[in-house]
Amino acid sequence: MFLIHVKARNETPLRERDSCIEVFTMGKQGSPRSARPILQNTNSLFRTKDYHIRSSSDSLGASTDPSIGRRILGGDNYWNSKVVLLHGLKDNSGKFTPCKGVYVGKKHTWFGRNVKPIAFILVLMASLFLLDSLMVSIFGSINLQGSSPTIPSDAHEDDNVVSIHEERPTVQMYGRLLKLASMVLAEEFKQDSLNFWNEPYHQASKWKPCADKKYRTTPGKPDKSNGYIMVSANGGLNQQRVAICNAVAVASLLNATLVLPKFLYSNVWKDPSQFGDIYQEDYFMRILKDDIDIVKELPPHLKPLDIEAMGTLITDADIVKEAKPDDYITSVLPLLLQNRVVHFLGFGNRLGFDPLPPHLQRLRCKCNFHALKFVLKIQKVGSLLIKRIKKYYAAPRQLDKQLLGDFAPGISPKQHNIASGPSRYLALHLRFEEDMVAYSLCDFGGGDYEKKELEAYRDVHFPLLIERLKNSKPVSPVELRKLGRCPLTPEEAALVLAALGFKPETFIYLAGSHIYGGSSRMQPFTSLYPNLVTKETLLTSSELAPFKNFSSQLAALDFIACATSDVFAMTDSGSQLSSLVSGFRTYYGDGHAPTLRPNKKRLAAILSENRTIGWNTFEDRVRKMIEEGQRVQLRGSGRSIYRQPRCPECMCRS
Repeated sequence: MFLIHVKARNETPLRERDSCIEVFTMGKQGSPRSARPILQNTNSLFRTKDYHIRSSSDSLGASTDPSIGRRILGGDNYWNSKVVLLHGLKDNSGKFTPCKGVYVGKKHTWFGRNVKPIAFILVLMASLFLLDSLMVSIFGSINLQGSSPTIPSDAHEDDNVVSIHEERPTVQMYGRLLKLASMVLAEEFKQDSLNFWNEPYHQASKWKPCADKKYRTTPGKPDKSNGYIMVSANGGLNQQRVAICNAVAVASLLNATLVLPKFLYSNVWKDPSQFGDIYQEDYFMRILKDDIDIVKELPPHLKPLDIEAMGTLITDADIVKEAKPDDYITSVLPLLLQNRVVHFLGFGNRLGFDPLPPHLQRLRCKCNFHALKFVLKIQKVGSLLIKRIKKYYAAPRQLDKQLLGDFAPGISPKQHNIASGPSRYLALHLRFEEDMVAYSLCDFGGGDYEKKELEAYRDVHFPLLIERLKNSKPVSPVELRKLGRCPLTPEEAALVLAALGFKPETFIYLAGSHIYGGSSRMQPFTSLYPNLVTKETLLTSSELAPFKNFSSQLAALDFIACATSDVFAMTDSGSQLSSLVSGFRTYYGDGHAPTLRPNKKRLAAILSENRTIGWNTFEDRVRKMIEEGQRVQLRGSGRSIYRQPRCPECMCRS
């Protein structure tokens, strides 16, 4: 019987466990299954990939099923096999034949003589069964807990997909510097040599918004329109914002009427939002009414036209990136005059910043900083978001009024003070999403597992990059980091903030989500700065519900939280969100809205000495780097007017 017990324990449960693991790892149907290692090796099977599921409740419901441990270990089959075995013996003993009758009689005589040993053996076997069942239950629970996926606090809820990340070992690239930072931040009475909560240069306050002023030299609207311009903008919230204001400038350039822009649906953003879902349509049209004509849709006699067949559908392939005004006059204006309508499809960065007539630059600024106001729904929840972070307010700033309208927080009662909650916060746009990390080709210290995972991601999502790499000389990850082409990790961002003197109790709003690596990457950051919040942690599920599946509207909440923060820190100056937010803070901040812009190339050089550099030296070099990025400078030629509005076309110097 003991041999039969071993066979039932090692065969049937293994087959049952194989089928269960195959479901969790999404194995291909019909694929051959080789023998798998038993219990202690099953965790490795669960560390293969992050899964995206449509409903978090479904997933969690499955994982908390009380019978799942038995299914994984084959517990049900294990006990069933014992029942079948015992029943079989009982059935066989009940089949009498003449021959068996004689045998049974002898068996009873033998049984009477050996009743005590038999009872002892049965008790021993029962004890073994009980112990075996207990061990199955214990190890099944351990295995389930160790391999079950967890949902990070920064899970991305765009398009109703919850990211589930496996727990991975904490990744640290600069362990020595982290320890030094932790010790320095623990010094309660350490005085800051510089205060990065304020703008370091007083000249910043001398620049005032004035893009909405009327100038005698500004040409008015033409008496007769040359036709209609339609725009279907691609990308997310910030790319679409740039496209809208570029379209306003092009409409003015070509003496055309602008049809209220549409937004293309993208499989990446998966957001069906249109202009009126994000921005106030009537307000937009009213602010720009003296500059261009804007209508909500084409007139009836033009709607039936097949624009593509007419040859007036203009894609991004038909017009160069950063195109000059002459490009539009020579290639687009003739089509507009001939067909009375042209349609720009995509329109991503299709208008350069220089050379451009001053009145068109001013019109761009007027569009971006004055005409585009978020709808009341976004303003209301955006204001609620700020109130959840800050418990104490001074008088509303011009920046708050522009972004939040009538929902801008008022002055807090006198009894509210810093003791009741934070009176200021820092917003951080941490660009460390999987797509950006994979595309960079950099090494982030995650070992072979990370390397293979990012290679697999590139194979699926960046086929053009893979082809380009085949035909070019490879650049090593070390060299890429030296050149400043690697996204800053959460660990590096935390070290920069520590070097600038921000205290551990600082409240930090994290914009965006989908941090690659989840908690394994964020742990070094939160070990220094535990007061980390996001829109998902500050707002209730019912408050976020109207924005579910609308990634651009969620991004608008991040825009508000970053633009109205006391300090805004970016990790990638090339990001559209970072560029637009920093421009807004420059335009409306009145010299009291500091922005921190690390120079990735210089920071890489500093961090390359992480094994030997002293903390004081590290502090000094990081602070000088940030200070240089805060200098008050006029917009340079070719630079984005949305990011650097300090120029005569946008702002006036008092």
